[in-house]
Amino acid sequence: MTTPLLAVRGLHTVFHTEEGAWPAVSGIDLSIGPGEILGLVGESGSGKSVTGFSIFGLIDPPGEVIAGEVLFKGRNLRDLSEEQMRQLRGDRIAMIFQDPLMTLNPVLRIEEQMLEAIQTHASVPRTQALQLCVEALEMVGIPAPASRLRNYPHEFSGGMRQRVAIAIAMLNKPELIICDEPTTALDVTIQGQILYRMQEICRTHGTALIWITHDLGVIAELADKVAVMYAGKIVESGPVDEVLDAPVHPYTRGLLDSLPGAALPGGRLRQISGMAPMLGNRPAGCAFAPRCAHALAQCATGEPENTTVNGRTYRCFAPLVALDSAA
Repeated sequence: MTTPLLAVRGLHTVFHTEEGAWPAVSGIDLSIGPGEILGLVGESGSGKSVTGFSIFGLIDPPGEVIAGEVLFKGRNLRDLSEEQMRQLRGDRIAMIFQDPLMTLNPVLRIEEQMLEAIQTHASVPRTQALQLCVEALEMVGIPAPASRLRNYPHEFSGGMRQRVAIAIAMLNKPELIICDEPTTALDVTIQGQILYRMQEICRTHGTALIWITHDLGVIAELADKVAVMYAGKIVESGPVDEVLDAPVHPYTRGLLDSLPGAALPGGRLRQISGMAPMLGNRPAGCAFAPRCAHALAQCATGEPENTTVNGRTYRCFAPLVALDSAA
């Protein structure tokens, strides 16, 4: 069996408050191989971004990763010093943030920021590095890229700043890119171009992507595998076509049913009743039980364990599909 590029095992992240440690991510297991694209989906507050930040080593107090392993090419990132992590970030592992202002320094020209991203990790002549910058901006659809290198971030629109942030993340051709809803601020045409380019990079360079989003349509087109998160846990995962065509967990089914295309013409959109639980008020048993139309009595008291059948994993006492019999 091929060793995965990234293997996350039993990851737990909490936020310390006066009332105690509130769990944001609880027992996350996932893996991704070279060239694979993993979609991480769920409602806002489900723990997707915290998972990405935990993998990348960017959880600051009062947050803390308290347990688990983050194995990158067999090396546990949690054992590395901050200096060792800095050498990996932006080079072998990159992250594209939802807000480009988390990436871009407002007082430095784009040229300086892109050159720093290259020359921090490699001895590249300035002329060659500038050419790499121009190519990266051109790749994400920035017009007149050579001249725009001299601009400051405030001279770009929000969508253009996001494209610059994406270009910076891809400059050093990292082996793993964690993408935290990077195309949310982009129009559909540019989004399609970037998604196509991302897939091309994965095929050509063997780059792995973790794509964090709430947009199942994007995941259906982009990802090889999908992991569905709810209340800090992965409740279902597997090959993207299988999960979206025949979801096992009622929460996954609810997300799919709430898409506009799932409703009859002129009909009302379906929605999942209720609200996702607050971080410090997770219910006993299955966290989704209060919102689930298929909940059993045991769902209110017992927490389902992971069940894996034919490459698919789920946490549910009342699965919608019997995977073992369907195989």
